[in-house]
Amino acid sequence: MSGRSFGAAIRAGLASPLLPVWLVPALLPFGRSAELGVFLALIGSILLLVREPQALRHHPGAKLFLWLFLAYAGAALVSAVDAVSPGKSWGTVAGILRFAPLGVYTCFAVRRPGKVRALYVATAAVVAVWVADAWVQALTGYGLAGASDSDRLSGIFGADNLKLGPALSALAPFLLWAARERWGWHGLIVAFLLALGPVLLSGSRASWICYAVVTLCFVWREAGSFRRFAVACAAAGVVVALALALAWQVSPRFRDRVAHTLPALSGTSAGVDAALTGRLDIWTTSLRMYAAHPVNGVGVRGFRVAYPSLASPGDHFLTIEKCGEGEGACHAHQVVLEVATETGTLGLMAWLAAAVYAARAWWRAGAVARARAFPPTVALAAILFPLNTHMAFYSAWWGLLAAWLLSVWCAALFADLSDVEAGHAA
Repeated sequence: MSGRSFGAAIRAGLASPLLPVWLVPALLPFGRSAELGVFLALIGSILLLVREPQALRHHPGAKLFLWLFLAYAGAALVSAVDAVSPGKSWGTVAGILRFAPLGVYTCFAVRRPGKVRALYVATAAVVAVWVADAWVQALTGYGLAGASDSDRLSGIFGADNLKLGPALSALAPFLLWAARERWGWHGLIVAFLLALGPVLLSGSRASWICYAVVTLCFVWREAGSFRRFAVACAAAGVVVALALALAWQVSPRFRDRVAHTLPALSGTSAGVDAALTGRLDIWTTSLRMYAAHPVNGVGVRGFRVAYPSLASPGDHFLTIEKCGEGEGACHAHQVVLEVATETGTLGLMAWLAAAVYAARAWWRAGAVARARAFPPTVALAAILFPLNTHMAFYSAWWGLLAAWLLSVWCAALFADLSDVEAGHAA
């Protein structure tokens, strides 16, 4: 893709009707401002359905999103029936309903391959700004959001909002894809290294794993065979090792995070728990919570309320950490445990059914569609990778980012409507 076409793609990404979709990632660092894109998507969805009441019948991507959203929201709805914190759970159910029009609008706004590329490039431009600002902050101590956090590189998200690592690693596939499209594999390597630095310095070990998943997906795509994949992984390992050595030398914050992780190598439960910042306590209590509420859980966002009554005496999070209304951990810090504890077996079954349905739709869409949906596919795989710690998928901020990625994935997978179908969707 030439520089001129790249510029045109960015301008298209900033123009209506893609603007509401693009505003979600663009405004993520600024708190509730990202909800502006959700609100505009709601207005757009209402206008679409008023003008064409049968529009949903003509877009398989929108129908796919609504089925997947039904599993997500249905699990939350069932969990709220006898929730330990009814107000919090019912409020969460009401709040996540806003994701439905976001997904529908995205599927219709991004219904052609050219619009998919435009949205990808515009999103990559946002991530590039985050990366550039993070490097400036790493080198000078100050960025667009002011001074960095004393322990972690906070970037454009600000010192009181340590979400640079999770957001950057989740959206990195768009930056890497755009660099690969514009400058080939050389651009891909440069973009990978530029994003790697801020991810490492963000101090979020979950983000390190997330970015590793992203890296492996891109390496596999570039390699094309197992032998070349193994060679490329070895080369990538050397590069990452050099980056780690450099970060160790120049960043006390990075050294502290690594030192905090090293006790896991001792092989003892105390060492692993120390490396995981007490998360073994959370996961042990989560299993008790699931056993106590196996059918429909304690209710979405009710984890923090149920935690104190099920935690062991002297629990790490009961003694040193306060969280909102009650004492203890805020959420399960692992997606499977979050779904199990807050929505129970019914929620687990709904999520599993959605995963199977999504995988089946992805495979049946064909090779061209899978290639077109590659960036959001990688992003979703990275944030849902089970062997990691996770932010809460039923929370306002992370839930919005996950819903946005799912919306873009459904849209990209079916962004090849015929002219007749596009006329219905227009």
